[in-house]
Amino acid sequence: MTTGEQQVDRRIAVSAMPTPADSTLSVALDGPPVPPMARIMSYSPDDWEEFIREWATALNEDYFQIKRLGGAGDKGADIAAFKTHEQFEGPWDCFQAKHYDKPLSFGDAAKEILKVFVSTLEGAYTLPRSYQFLAPRGLSTQLNMLVSKPTALRAKFLDRLVDGDALVKGLDEDAIEAVRTLVTGTAFSMFRSVEVQEALTTHSQTRWHASRFGTSLPERASSESPPEDYSPDETRYLQQLLAVYAERHPGTITTLESVTAVPKMAKNLQRQRVRFFKAESLKAYSAGAVPPGTFEKLQEDIHAGVVDVADADHPNGFAKLNQVMTHVGSLDLSRHKLINVTEIEDRQGVCHQLANDDRLTWVDES
Repeated sequence: MTTGEQQVDRRIAVSAMPTPADSTLSVALDGPPVPPMARIMSYSPDDWEEFIREWATALNEDYFQIKRLGGAGDKGADIAAFKTHEQFEGPWDCFQAKHYDKPLSFGDAAKEILKVFVSTLEGAYTLPRSYQFLAPRGLSTQLNMLVSKPTALRAKFLDRLVDGDALVKGLDEDAIEAVRTLVTGTAFSMFRSVEVQEALTTHSQTRWHASRFGTSLPERASSESPPEDYSPDETRYLQQLLAVYAERHPGTITTLESVTAVPKMAKNLQRQRVRFFKAESLKAYSAGAVPPGTFEKLQEDIHAGVVDVADADHPNGFAKLNQVMTHVGSLDLSRHKLINVTEIEDRQGVCHQLANDDRLTWVDES
């Protein structure tokens, strides 16, 4: 192999690597983007379970909690989605992750189905409402047909519940009979499969999708205008702005209501409120578009970028405020996933969020 061919191979290998789900970085790779389906095929079993946990959050179900339990001792429940606070003692759904290099066969599925019934009889949990297989390469034709005919699936499974069958190795006759009794009285429509493309479509509605697969963020709606009345969430940053205006116009401005007596300051106050509400809108948007912590990391980097400017000597608070508002627009935040939907006023509004938490101060109050 030539050096050039080796370099091409290395580029292909790197481009096929999945992007971590919690990454907020945009990574430039040589060659065309790797489609989500191709990324999924290269996942580790842990990656696949985490993808399914994320996917489950977008299902049209009012789950109380979703837990990833895959690993030794999971009792056949890789991901458990609980409907109530009673968790395993109440209604719940089981999502079984099977990341094999071939379609899932009946033999593989039967082992997992057996775990569910044995674990239920042992009191590990109540029988789930539904048990759904998710495998990147899907189900074998035989298993797909059986899952589509619940009574046939149950009949074939019962055929394996006999002493001497490899499936029930380790179970005594009493245990096998108990499983047979429970299986006979259970509707096998609870066992289902989820097509990978269907799972990807559902996952695209989660906050992890764009980061995991390197796709564009969903469109961001316009932020609402500040309400006429001040809200409790604005208290601290508005106190700080009032200190700026009172310092500049002592005696004239003593309350937020009196700011209207100085039109220039009244316009400034309105601009700052617009900025704050834009940042609040970006924060709310981030909750559905990017992984947890992404917006907070943006806040941290904005703070790091402006704090030295804020701590420098300024003739007054109004000058400091304006200098910080100008400087924040020049920060290089290109590595942040949210930057593609972030405007200058969003950045400026983040500064007011920081002022709301007393991490930025415009006028020395000591």
